[in-house]
Amino acid sequence: MPPITITQISNTIGYGLKRDYVAWDEIAYNAKLAAIASEDQSYPDHSGFDWDAIEKSLKPKKKNKKSKIPLGGGASTITQQTAKNVFLWQGGYITKYIRKVPELYFTVMIELIWGKKRILEVYLNTIEMGPGIFGIEAAAQNYFHKSAKKLSRAEAAMIIACLPNPKKFSVKPMSRRVSWRYPQIVHQMRNIEDDEDIAALIR
Repeated sequence: MPPITITQISNTIGYGLKRDYVAWDEIAYNAKLAAIASEDQSYPDHSGFDWDAIEKSLKPKKKNKKSKIPLGGGASTITQQTAKNVFLWQGGYITKYIRKVPELYFTVMIELIWGKKRILEVYLNTIEMGPGIFGIEAAAQNYFHKSAKKLSRAEAAMIIACLPNPKKFSVKPMSRRVSWRYPQIVHQMRNIEDDEDIAALIR
């Protein structure tokens, strides 16, 4: 695991830093499944980029239609998010375009070197899951006073439902967006857990 990331450093002022990296076997099956169900349902099958999702994101949106936050993630895969979280930085309308080239490079490299299991482990350990709260272990302890290994299906879904804006979409007290989204994540978890590639990866 990285000693510290740029995003974590930037959060120490104002929010502090809560994190506790844990090994793959110390992360609940439910947390791994919830992350894939919510953020990247094609995760076991793509090579770092979900080209179908990217193509859809580039199409012009129809007017007069309410936008919905899709389950299964947007165009940014778990691999891309991990590359950004570990090696690069967050936010900024202008800087996000500067970040795209190195993000592409690091996404390709970690797919080749780390592989799917390691990427998901690092993702769940480094992603922000509340103001100054990084990783699934710190989130589990902070919100439910238990280890990440013991998270229930609903608890894991609640934590993942705070993404992609954990400072705005709070787990406790539960924001409207988290209360709306986490049951949908639970539903998607049931839908995808019989997928052979997903089952082989997270069990």
